[in-house]
Amino acid sequence: MIRWLLWILGGILLGGIVHLATVLAMPRAASQDAYSRLVALTTVNRVVPLPASTAQHSVLPFMDPAFAVAVCRYDLSAGSIKLNAPVSEAYTSVTFYTRDSVAYYAINDRAAGRRAIELDLMTPAQHAQVPEEEDVTAADRLIIDSPSTTGLIVLRALAPEPSLMAMAQRALASAQCRSQPVE
Repeated sequence: MIRWLLWILGGILLGGIVHLATVLAMPRAASQDAYSRLVALTTVNRVVPLPASTAQHSVLPFMDPAFAVAVCRYDLSAGSIKLNAPVSEAYTSVTFYTRDSVAYYAINDRAAGRRAIELDLMTPAQHAQVPEEEDVTAADRLIIDSPSTTGLIVLRALAPEPSLMAMAQRALASAQCRSQPVE
């Protein structure tokens, strides 16, 4: 009897290990991840608005139809990125993802405390080359270190009512994601 229980316990343990390994390997094995889907729709280092999400069609899975969405597909190999995103009247958020869809930083309009979300995105090596300025504080210049040279910046603006979607889209249309050449 104990022998059978050990076999059953071993089978459950082996099944759990295989399941966990499969779940952890799936994001790396997926060929249609967010970055791959957006390559055809976006330009490198430019903010591109995404079409509105509907029940029948969505560029990315699980997009909320109450949000206007824009994406900047970035490449830091030529230099850092300067992001300037005006905030909408309702709510605006900016989320940074690596090429492998790992979110590593997010900020919203309430945390920014200004009329625009302004920041510099660079690799740790580029950040180390930035000269220290005594009169500039961290509150004046927000610098984000990217763990990878390529990735996505996703900008979202809330439209609390369907009639306000145009206002949210206008807020994202004026966002800029510009490359700053290496000096």
